[in-house]
Amino acid sequence: MSIAAAKRPGSVKTRTSAVVEQPEPARKSNLPGRSHIELITMQWQHEHSELDLSNFLLAIYFMRIGTLVEQAFDKMCQSLCGISGSDMRVLLALRRSGHPYAKRPTDLYRALLVTSGAITKKIDRLASLGIVERQPDPGHGGGFIVHLTKKGLDIVEKAIVKLAEESSIAPAIARFTDEERAAGNEFCLRTLALMEELVLPGLEEADNASSKPAAKGTRRSTRSRG
Repeated sequence: MSIAAAKRPGSVKTRTSAVVEQPEPARKSNLPGRSHIELITMQWQHEHSELDLSNFLLAIYFMRIGTLVEQAFDKMCQSLCGISGSDMRVLLALRRSGHPYAKRPTDLYRALLVTSGAITKKIDRLASLGIVERQPDPGHGGGFIVHLTKKGLDIVEKAIVKLAEESSIAPAIARFTDEERAAGNEFCLRTLALMEELVLPGLEEADNASSKPAAKGTRRSTRSRG
């Protein structure tokens, strides 16, 4: 067939090519409607098609899920008992430890992956509301242990029941089979365990290192005054 014949409007080949080329724009237009995260994925893959972005994108997926869960959790805690989701996690950490529902501040900030200063502020807020109380730590002179009060225990028990019955992820998880849910749980648990083994120590070292310059500066000032 000549080039002129291939360009004729009535050509069968021309009509067939038009049909083959049409689905691509339609497929793109559906992506944002299905999920905003799919659009984000497509954009990054387009901008850096030369890179393997699988780990980068997976981290984004985790963070976005975490943000959605955190926002729903915070809203639930505010409506249930007037405290933030961040503060509720302190109560949950105390409750899951079992009777007498008490932990040292060090145990709390390590369990919740926050700084010691942040956990101190949380304890202050919760103590002012009568939800937790400080008691002397018999194993550490001058230290204290954080206990759930009766009021705090009542609040956290209500939260646990509500989370079990009305979890923000329940509508989405209901769309998966039992096998898919089990595989998802296993994947998340193994990933978290490995990150706590391989990543967390480095983060803790960085936190410790950031506090050293101030201590050195204090020592230098002391020597200069001497």
